[in-house]
Amino acid sequence: MRRVMVTGGTGAWGREAVRQLLRDPGIEAVVVYSRDEHKHQRMEETLEDPGGRVRYMLGDVRDRDRLALAMRGCDTVLHAAALKVVPLLEYSPAEAVRTNVDGALNVIEAALRTPDVRRVIAISTDKAVAPVNLYGATKAVAERLFLAANDYGGRSVRFDVARYGNVTGSTGSVTELWQRQMAAGEPLTVTDPDMTRFWITLPRAVCLVLAMACEEGPVHGRPPGVWVPVMPAYRVGDLLSVVGGPDVVARIIGRRPGERRHETVVAAEEWRERLVVDDVLDGLPPGNLVRNSWRWIAGEAWYLPALGHATDRHKAGDAVVSSDYVVPLDTLASMWSDANSSPPGSEEAE
Repeated sequence: MRRVMVTGGTGAWGREAVRQLLRDPGIEAVVVYSRDEHKHQRMEETLEDPGGRVRYMLGDVRDRDRLALAMRGCDTVLHAAALKVVPLLEYSPAEAVRTNVDGALNVIEAALRTPDVRRVIAISTDKAVAPVNLYGATKAVAERLFLAANDYGGRSVRFDVARYGNVTGSTGSVTELWQRQMAAGEPLTVTDPDMTRFWITLPRAVCLVLAMACEEGPVHGRPPGVWVPVMPAYRVGDLLSVVGGPDVVARIIGRRPGERRHETVVAAEEWRERLVVDDVLDGLPPGNLVRNSWRWIAGEAWYLPALGHATDRHKAGDAVVSSDYVVPLDTLASMWSDANSSPPGSEEAE
């Protein structure tokens, strides 16, 4: 991995990915691909890039030719561009399909047309497992498109998928909303205090993908598939009290269209293998990008081989990984404190 393109590169995930990539002197160039010109401008003004390794390219994943042009010279593509706001997409299904499904197919076809590209990693969501909303359904289709792309002949491009839960602190996350409401002196709004979600911070979510993208990373020697970090889960009501304090004033507004109470990150029917981080890191030198990345993930990951690639079925742990098994409140408070301390890749992390 030397030259990397990030679709949706001006979003919260993309900005964090670019920051982490720039910490590696081995990265020669990063292409930030996004349709939002104002975010491009803000990112260029605020991102520290003394070596001038970042290129900003306006473009939409709905435009296959533009994607192929942006991929020229890149060996790795991280596909994060998507429409994600669940209630909004329930009322705009065609737009969700055009970006999340057609856009995924455009990324695949552009990568297959671009001689330099060797690896593509798509970002998915726990909502793709037994989906009940448009967002989850489009991401479920996108997962299958990326895995099926490994069977296309004529090119040595590898396609993998990273799947995880709600990213704490990202754009549009509930914690970001609560912090804005607290700053304005408003009551905090909560859909359902008993709703549960998986916990992963933005830096850790990015770390999973960067580890996957490296030649010496966990995907080495394994067939293409879906990678899922083992994540704790929490009650939304518990997180509310951690963020807002025990005496927080909250207003319950009820679940929105397309939302469900509990999520599942690995379906019972999916093949899986649980990887222990020490097994993956064995033999890697200190300071290696993969080692730095994996130590910030939850310690283990589910590996779900693509159909047609697995040689046998791997069974481990619970039959279904569901968010309704939650961590205690004090553990959640510690997780929230850690999430607001040193980010992965900082000097403190090593």
